Amino acid sequence: MQVDVLNIKGKKTGRSVELPDEIFGIEPNNHVIYLAVKQHLAAQRQGTHKVKTRLEVKGSSKKLHKQKGTGGSRKGNIRNPLYKGGGTIFGPKPRDYDFKLNRKVKDLAKMSAFAHKAKDNSIVVVEEISFKEPKTKQFAEVLESLNIADKKALFVAPEYNDNVYLSIRNLPKVKGSLLADVNTYDIVNADVLILSENAAKVFSEDVAEEVNA
Repeated sequence: MQVDVLNIKGKKTGRSVELPDEIFGIEPNNHVIYLAVKQHLAAQRQGTHKVKTRLEVKGSSKKLHKQKGTGGSRKGNIRNPLYKGGGTIFGPKPRDYDFKLNRKVKDLAKMSAFAHKAKDNSIVVVEEISFKEPKTKQFAEVLESLNIADKKALFVAPEYNDNVYLSIRNLPKVKGSLLADVNTYDIVNADVLILSENAAKVFSEDVAEEVNA
């Protein structure tokens, strides 16, 4: 899959990069995307929810009245879950919501997410972006030039650039990520995937290494 490289003004540079079909041309597997997104969101949950049981709430442990002879129902103490202020039955307890996914499943999910973006023509490759100082306005102007200012975007670069990432930070619809850290959820959550030219080239290099291995 050949993609033209654009400059920060949104114009073609005359260069293009090859996005390998082994990643961007596969038939997407929606189920593994679902599993990867579910695992990512589950891992974000703190799991600190907690309610008190009848053993933990305050209150007398004395039986309210004798078992028989009152004409009323049998009752335990005031901490009974049926009374206001009593303990909670089967309430939530602190737990870890994260679960394990095999590496091959995660890799397939990521490739499937990339393939969806390729099918939707939602991948933009731009030349390397560098700013002399962090300026949110500068990156916003780049998005305007690429005609994607109103869309949720994921910007992916192979290496960290302090000025670029500080410029992205205050844009509510844009997220920056290193190529090594990109995950399925971020790809799916974005309307447009913006790859730096060097990041796009890494895909072809990785595939070539696997073939020659």
